[in-house]
Amino acid sequence: MRLFKSAALTAVMVLITTVLMVPTQAQAHGVSMFPGARTFLCWQDGLRENGQIIPYNPACAAAVNQSGATPLYNWFAVLRSDGAGRTTGFIPDGQLCSGGTGGPYDFTAYNAVRSDWPLTHLTSGASIQMRHSNWAQHPGAFNYYITKNGWNPNAPLKWSDLEPFGSVTNPPANGGPGGLNYYYWNAQLPSGKSGRHIIYTHWIRSDSNENFYSCSDVVFDGGNGQVTGVGPGGSTPTATPTVTPTVTPTDPVPGGCSATWKATNTGWAGHFQGEVTVRNTSTSSLNGWTVRWTYSGGQGFEGAPWNGVLSGQPPNVAVKNATYNAQLAPNATTTFGFNATGSIPSPAPTLTCSSP
Repeated sequence: MRLFKSAALTAVMVLITTVLMVPTQAQAHGVSMFPGARTFLCWQDGLRENGQIIPYNPACAAAVNQSGATPLYNWFAVLRSDGAGRTTGFIPDGQLCSGGTGGPYDFTAYNAVRSDWPLTHLTSGASIQMRHSNWAQHPGAFNYYITKNGWNPNAPLKWSDLEPFGSVTNPPANGGPGGLNYYYWNAQLPSGKSGRHIIYTHWIRSDSNENFYSCSDVVFDGGNGQVTGVGPGGSTPTATPTVTPTVTPTDPVPGGCSATWKATNTGWAGHFQGEVTVRNTSTSSLNGWTVRWTYSGGQGFEGAPWNGVLSGQPPNVAVKNATYNAQLAPNATTTFGFNATGSIPSPAPTLTCSSP
């Protein structure tokens, strides 16, 4: 009997362990990364080195005060499992940015009518590369809209405020699911746009009824993808594109620092590891630095950099100092590194370095 009980207990424990170890099926997740959706840019704005989310941006802070930080830890999950491609009448007016109220997380705070959400600066009529998180990959179509001329930015967003300006089905991805990888495609922005607008992206899966929704706040002011309203300085400007193959020094700039870029591990296809060295080129101590560059070949990041904080997403990358390597004596250096997806840039990107 004792033997029987022991065997039964062992069988139960094995069953429990097996159930716990069986991975659950991944759900498709994703919102727009460029132009950045509210949840993505607010996550980027508030994420600290210790993993906490404490926003700098006042609109993002108000959203966290209303619904907590959980939605931002799940910035890629603005979804409805029963979406099935439906728009008007399914997602109510005034709730477009949250995808209504039937999703797994409460994103209703991101419907708030405010003028201080993080903002992407664009040029009317320009061609841009749109990027949408592929946290989990699935086939489907991306339909994207923009607010009509004359819409009221001081009122809740309605379906009647939007007009379509493109769609794409099954676009390529820069890497596998998860992390900060993304689908990408080229889109022509509508001409005749000026001032503030919202770009709305609706991802419709073709293998299930699950749909995803993104509100991206933009301003047409001649910009090239600069993001403002993110981070302690409130600005993540675009870097200058491109030049030279392996190591790219920058000339000293008024900020008093320079940066060099190199690929340190190139041993596996579709991935590489990079390292950037930051040098204080001034005659006085440096207290903080930011390095910027632009990718032109669809490269992205796998996870976060080490010894630096990612404050601007590809294609317009910005990495600022960590708390422990902000201060540099004259001619002193520090390095940060990262794992990347895509091919090694050739020619290598030109880096710019600035300090407060």
